[in-house]
Amino acid sequence: MATLICGSLAFDTIMDFEGRFADQILAEQLHILNVSFLVPTLRRDFGGCAGNIAYAMKQLGGEPLPMATVGTDAQGYLDRLRALGISTEFVRSLDDAYTAQAMIMTDRDNNQITAFHPGAMSAAHLNAVPGRPDIRLGIISPDGREAMLQHAQQFHGAGVPFVFDPGQGLPMFSGEELRHFVELASWIAVNDYEGRMLSERTGWSLAELSQRVRGLVVTLGAAGCDLWEQGQSTHVAGVQAAEVVDPTGCGDAWRGALLYGLEQGWSLARCAELGNRLGALKVAARGPQNYVWRGDGLTA
Repeated sequence: MATLICGSLAFDTIMDFEGRFADQILAEQLHILNVSFLVPTLRRDFGGCAGNIAYAMKQLGGEPLPMATVGTDAQGYLDRLRALGISTEFVRSLDDAYTAQAMIMTDRDNNQITAFHPGAMSAAHLNAVPGRPDIRLGIISPDGREAMLQHAQQFHGAGVPFVFDPGQGLPMFSGEELRHFVELASWIAVNDYEGRMLSERTGWSLAELSQRVRGLVVTLGAAGCDLWEQGQSTHVAGVQAAEVVDPTGCGDAWRGALLYGLEQGWSLARCAELGNRLGALKVAARGPQNYVWRGDGLTA
């Protein structure tokens, strides 16, 4: 059994700001905002939701198949995925674009400001969900707008259950479009902020949303997550990280664990418990793909 992971492959340029954004951004001056942040540390990591989720799944022993669109600068990334045993069969390369790029700045309270250049990701709709019998699970993670719409419809048409994970792409869609995603999906995964926005735009409460899918997950960072099934909520406690080094990619690690558990036929609660462990332990490693799962923990 394999899982098709629709989303982005991207390069993450990650910078650490030693102060607090709140001390530099004055609410009464937002109309003339002009700020500069000194970032003593900078690094470039392999990232993108599809890449991060595939990495997490592979660490756990799953069979991820990332489907994404990359540019002329992606050869090193593709070589790395293959070296990890992750197939790039469904990754399309374009010769007239850069691979998607995220510039992420994190302050001392782990708040983040991100600038994102979509690059080749904007052409992700050129990919189509393949009709392979071993692909029995999927996820729609943040990607090109048209790609997300088309791939959801293609999963549904192929009878492949999938997780709707709109992430930072959620604001691109109207309430009607989001309601259609929900009608097609089998599960929904959002963080607390995204959950509130999804509820507001669809006009459906979290309880109502959960009655339209098999399960709705609302991640809460270090506090764990809330699981909604058939209108009922259950809280799954978080796992304390050994140390907080870098939050980048924690949500994707959680989703990789979710998909791995769903591949195994686990209950949503058991999937969430693994997701909380993997997400918390990922916090202790810099970058979204620089940890190694050992069965009972991971190391940077």
